[in-house]
Amino acid sequence: MDYLKRIIGVGRAGKMESKSDSEESKPEPDSVGATSKPESKTGVISVEKVERPQVVRHDSKVLDLAFAMDCTGSMGSYIETARQNIRTIVEEIVASEKSDIKLALVEYRDHPPQDSSFVTRVHDFTPSPKTMKSWLESCSAEGGGDTAEAVADALHDLTKLSWRPEATKICVFISDAPPHGLGCGSDGFPNGCPLGLDPMEITRQLAEMGITIYLVGCEPSISPFKEFFMAIAYMTGGQYVPLRKANMLTQVIIGGAREEMSLEQWMVEVDEEVQLELAAGRLVDETEIQERVFSKLKSKGAKTNVLMRNSKNIESASDNAKKLSELSSMEAIRKEFKPAPMCESPYASIDEARAPMRRGVPGSIAEGHDAEESYRCVESEVTYEQAQRMVQKSMMRNFAKKK
Repeated sequence: MDYLKRIIGVGRAGKMESKSDSEESKPEPDSVGATSKPESKTGVISVEKVERPQVVRHDSKVLDLAFAMDCTGSMGSYIETARQNIRTIVEEIVASEKSDIKLALVEYRDHPPQDSSFVTRVHDFTPSPKTMKSWLESCSAEGGGDTAEAVADALHDLTKLSWRPEATKICVFISDAPPHGLGCGSDGFPNGCPLGLDPMEITRQLAEMGITIYLVGCEPSISPFKEFFMAIAYMTGGQYVPLRKANMLTQVIIGGAREEMSLEQWMVEVDEEVQLELAAGRLVDETEIQERVFSKLKSKGAKTNVLMRNSKNIESASDNAKKLSELSSMEAIRKEFKPAPMCESPYASIDEARAPMRRGVPGSIAEGHDAEESYRCVESEVTYEQAQRMVQKSMMRNFAKKK
């Protein structure tokens, strides 16, 4: 619960610290998962009684969909899939959700001397799939240098996009390599981003802005760092989505967007429950709020869309990922995080994961597994994990208002 204390702004005496109203952020959507309930309660904290803020209502049919893409040498097939299918992605979302969509793109590579082309290239929101496709046409998979890439810079640029206040805000973040400073063996900047950008701090800012991250991890090359990326997604109320075949990317994007838009329809109910708890000045028990929200939504017969992988719920955030999500900085992450062995792939070991990747060669380790894979979005009763994630989202954006 250290993380919860931080975002509420609890001081040493347990009082809520007042912040400037000018920093107030506005709400947004959430994510999904399995239906099992946790067996143990989370901790409780006391908060000073506060005035109940007005519930900000959003239009679940308005969608701002941003893509952040690693554009180094190993990512060629993922870029090509997005380029070929961007119109299909938009048309399917519009057809199923009757939505108003805008698209944005953040390309990222690395800092010199690891890469001399660019660190990031930012394309702000457009309503035109044709324009988005033209951006992707000029996007190529080259360079990269060491294993780690400019993940922090891409996250930072996401905060600068022209997100519409009323929109469901989603970032599909596509990566096959860790950020600088995570402790991988081949890192030209082992202490983190040379500009001092911290992925943990920036992700918390994105969550407070109401931006949900779907972290598409191109496995198996990202597998040793999966827990970190899972923590990033969890912090925003999003999901880590494993992907072994680039041709499945389209269905992941469509399914994730449809799920988030369906969850947004219920966020007012969640916000009201969270704000009532805060306004009452009682001990805040996160698990109790989650259970109460879940029961309330079930009693209303809430239906949502669920993105499924191979006909199963996508793996929920692990306990370790949740623990990592509570840490405030990459310095703290380095003390706790250990890369996992790349045991799922017959093509690489953990030593390869820590060694320099073969950048500039499309079709590298990220595409080397032959297992069948499928994604689809189905309508279902709201799941307990969806309720958890909606509460996570609501708490982040409501506590942001107190800053």
